Amino acid sequence: MQITRGAATEEELAALIAVVSDAYAQEASEAVADEPRVSAWARTQRPLRRPLRRDIPWGRFTR
Repeated sequence: MQITRGAATEEELAALIAVVSDAYAQEASEAVADEPRVSAWARTQRPLRRPLRRDIPWGRFTR
């Protein structure tokens, strides 16, 4: 924080920091992300094939 006008005392700064810290702690505790819902269809699906391995040369298409 930066005070741009006036002159705050140490007690006023301490009170401000306490209030802002408490508000931040409350907001952080309430901010919980919902678990993504996965459908039964997506859960039972497996990949059709493994991804291609680009590190293995293949025929005349190698570089």
